Amino acid sequence: METPKKIFLIGLFFLTAGGWCIGAEASPALVQEKQCDTCHRFSKNDAIKSAPDLFFSGDKFQKEWLENFLKRPGTIRLAGPTRDPGFLKGKPQYTGPHPALNSKEARQITDHLMSLKTLKDLAPLELPELSKGARVRVKILFERDYSCIACHQSYNLARQPRGGISGPSLIDAGRRLRTEWVYQWLKNPKQFVPQGRMPLYAFDEETLRKMTQYIMSHKKEPENK
Repeated sequence: METPKKIFLIGLFFLTAGGWCIGAEASPALVQEKQCDTCHRFSKNDAIKSAPDLFFSGDKFQKEWLENFLKRPGTIRLAGPTRDPGFLKGKPQYTGPHPALNSKEARQITDHLMSLKTLKDLAPLELPELSKGARVRVKILFERDYSCIACHQSYNLARQPRGGISGPSLIDAGRRLRTEWVYQWLKNPKQFVPQGRMPLYAFDEETLRKMTQYIMSHKKEPENK
């Protein structure tokens, strides 16, 4: 007769083997099963890969957006990832679409990605929304003074997309990104992507906060779920 302990261990084996994994070990296994690590780096010690790095996903993304994206992927980098061998030629080798996951898979991988962080003891950054007048003034900084519009899609005054496509679109950045990460990225993008194409600007603290507020003001109207 099997002992209760042995029965429990056998049952646990079948649960994990069948995909009903308990605990954090389920998600890394699912990452490999879905071959996410073929295109993305999950550690800064990994070899450079074509798609964006994910080892600081917990610093960068909002959890709700990330889970919804994994279920219903969209295009964020219209010109393709900058590390794609065909990027500079305007003919990216990867044209998508990003694989879609079911709800259970998306939830598990999201939980794993949100645990991946490089910023330690990062205090929440509470920034108020820009007033209409302030937003127009920062828009001038964004578009004219720092030429961010050359690489990134933003909204025009009629809330229609406009701008470059070599960088990630900012159209829904306020729902996609965390305020704290945007602030740190603008302050020093090299701490995340040492060989990236994002310029290192010498923002003063006031400008840094206003640019963060402006980017976080980019939000699509919520879709019916």
